[in-house]
Amino acid sequence: MQLGPSRSSWRRYVALGDSFTEGLADPDPQRPDEFRGWADRLAEHLAAAADGEVEYANLAIRGRLLGQVLAEQVPVALAAEPDLVSLVAGGNDLLRPGADPDRLAADLEDAVVRFRAAGADVLLATGVDPRQTPIIRRTRGRVAVLNASLWSIAARHGAVVLDQWGAGWVQDWRMWDSDRIHLTTEGHRRTALAAATALGLRVVDDWRTPLPPQPPRALRAALAEEAAWVRGFVAPWIGRRLRGRSSGDGRAAKRPVPLALPRADRSAPEGGS
Repeated sequence: MQLGPSRSSWRRYVALGDSFTEGLADPDPQRPDEFRGWADRLAEHLAAAADGEVEYANLAIRGRLLGQVLAEQVPVALAAEPDLVSLVAGGNDLLRPGADPDRLAADLEDAVVRFRAAGADVLLATGVDPRQTPIIRRTRGRVAVLNASLWSIAARHGAVVLDQWGAGWVQDWRMWDSDRIHLTTEGHRRTALAAATALGLRVVDDWRTPLPPQPPRALRAALAEEAAWVRGFVAPWIGRRLRGRSSGDGRAAKRPVPLALPRADRSAPEGGS
């Protein structure tokens, strides 16, 4: 049985993870060359629902593996004494051949235990079902095993799970950037609303509504898109792996310490994109 969060509002939220939580493919109009993302948007929902000040830190860095998140970000988050953390990582590990979802789950559970012992509520997220993505769909079995473990971890320790595997709207290609790995602005907006709903906040529920149908792609166009994706994203990713490089090398967290959200951010967050 999932116990859910221990409170209905929070004062200090710290987000941990990789590019998903950093917010890639959701440009921040107020910060050139930076990204907003679902966690920033969730923080705004938390602030809008709170009576007092809400502080927010985002430690996520693109390309990070779960072990790096646990070693680098968890101690920083614990030192900040949050009452809510989101811990979403492991997706980069699952892309690698030979990844062990059982080992990932055990390591993730250790971190959940530490946060719960410190008094923080924990938000986890399942991986998206990759069945529609060529090449990446080969990871589907590993993703499913880790997802099942996440639900068990949540039940044992009273965490909350954002269910992305079962979200029908997320299977719409219009929710995804051209790299097929990162959400668009609309995808991040909906994910933030889904996360807020999972935490028990009262927000607009238009995130559940599918986009209007679109006409099927012509075969030639579909094949051209597949070839462009392999050239533009798959090949560079493999090249970085062979060189032992990561897209996050040399990067720092975009919001490394908890800071109060500006008053402008604490008005009711947008319902539309």
